[in-house]
Amino acid sequence: MALPPDNLLAYPADLAVWLKVPADDPDLLAALRSASSRFVSDVRHPVRLVTGDTTILYGDGTDRLLLPAAPVGQITSLTVDGTAVTDFKVRRDIGALLRTSSCGWPPWAEVVMVWDHGYDPIPQDIQDAVIGQARIVHAVLPGVQTVQAGGESVTYGAAAATGVTAEWTSAVSNYQLAHGDRT
Repeated sequence: MALPPDNLLAYPADLAVWLKVPADDPDLLAALRSASSRFVSDVRHPVRLVTGDTTILYGDGTDRLLLPAAPVGQITSLTVDGTAVTDFKVRRDIGALLRTSSCGWPPWAEVVMVWDHGYDPIPQDIQDAVIGQARIVHAVLPGVQTVQAGGESVTYGAAAATGVTAEWTSAVSNYQLAHGDRT
């Protein structure tokens, strides 16, 4: 199955089933864009497949470089200060490069990589978490926890108050890069 459209991490038709509105409903699409964008922000990498991406990193004197996305697909080219290198291994699942020569990645050396990364198809647990978050975004008025009209009152659940579900937290934890860059 092809990737969802327009940088979405789930299919509008799947959310439409839950919301009982057409898949092209503007509010549905806005909620799905918001949830997709938030997921990408929370995991700190694009998630969707990106091909031919050029990334510039800088050597730090060690034999490992952590990449800004995962999973790693094809690495088309890799240069260190303009010189092509082939003496590396890649840890595709976590996004890391190991320099197999004894010189490692020289401090401050410019490492330019052309590569493919991300998911195609989007894993189902990501789609489920994004759809769940989009359902919340679609249903909740911004900043409102309780709505009362006459004798009727509706209080939104803990997910609406805290902003995320356990399903969301689990998916973010599973796909967040474990590079120790979070404070």
